[in-house]
Amino acid sequence: MRRYTVLVMLLMLSQLKAWSSVTDSIPADPKDVSTADALLTAVYTTISGPAGETRNWDRFRTLFLPEARLVATGKRADGMMGKRTMSVEDYIKTSGPFLEKDGFYEKEIGRKTDQFGSVMQVFSTYESRKTLQDEKPFMRGINSIQLWFDGKRWWVLTIFWQAESPELPVPAQYIN
Repeated sequence: MRRYTVLVMLLMLSQLKAWSSVTDSIPADPKDVSTADALLTAVYTTISGPAGETRNWDRFRTLFLPEARLVATGKRADGMMGKRTMSVEDYIKTSGPFLEKDGFYEKEIGRKTDQFGSVMQVFSTYESRKTLQDEKPFMRGINSIQLWFDGKRWWVLTIFWQAESPELPVPAQYIN
């Protein structure tokens, strides 16, 4: 029994060490992850760019915890609400080609933040354009972003978003 208890404790300690030593595919730029504001700016900057330009997906990966999720929600064709949950790699594979082919610029137009210790919840209102010259955005909505500070840097844990629709406009309180 004692041997079993020691084995379980060693296993738990090794898991704790694994959880606390998150690594990236490449090192994160400290300027991208030193503050929550810098992290959010890096997320928007990394997915934005002109048609035909490959995004810096290695940089994008460094912003997220390995177990991070991106979740899109909206009304399906049948009128019911649906969601699509993606890993960072899923997002890069499914959204990357669209962003790079057509051009995509997403800009934050409002932010509401709540923080408790190392946990931060951000409602980040966005608008999207295909080019910087577009007079009007083709899409707006709200990103619900959960961030975590590990004592050294900020990480994205989840981005959960819903686009605006005629029956669900973005409330004025979420636009600066």
